[in-house]
Amino acid sequence: MVTFGLKVALFLAAFAFMEGFAWFTHKYVMHGFGWVWHRSHHEPRHGAFELNDLFAVVFAAPAIVAIYFGTNGLPWLLPVGLGITAYGAVYFIFHDGMVHQRFKVPLGKSAYWKRLIQAHRIHHAVHTKEGAVSFGFLLARPVRELKAKLRARGVQA
Repeated sequence: MVTFGLKVALFLAAFAFMEGFAWFTHKYVMHGFGWVWHRSHHEPRHGAFELNDLFAVVFAAPAIVAIYFGTNGLPWLLPVGLGITAYGAVYFIFHDGMVHQRFKVPLGKSAYWKRLIQAHRIHHAVHTKEGAVSFGFLLARPVRELKAKLRARGVQA
């Protein structure tokens, strides 16, 4: 039997895990063999969508599978799937709404959100597969450190 406390713990663990997973896949997949799709995100967008948006479909698949099996025999998977989904929703609001302004978001006034937005914009100062910094989405190094890293690589942010 899955207790309420275990459900909450699984949800929070999945949500937290996703930040590390997102950092890893952003650095090593999107800026690796997945650059074919991700390049579109580092170039000016033409239209409502970009090839990089396909990553959202790929990353939604494990959540969909976990939610399905969580409601069909493996109840501990439901909070895992919901935690992954919640991370995806926060990511979508932050990244697509606040950072890239694909839609209006009435958030972003706190020092925390401003630092994340600035860190992500510093990430976009590099338009190539190599040399970028700040691959996370909800955790970011201090802006001074990120700018110093870029300067050391010969990039001005």
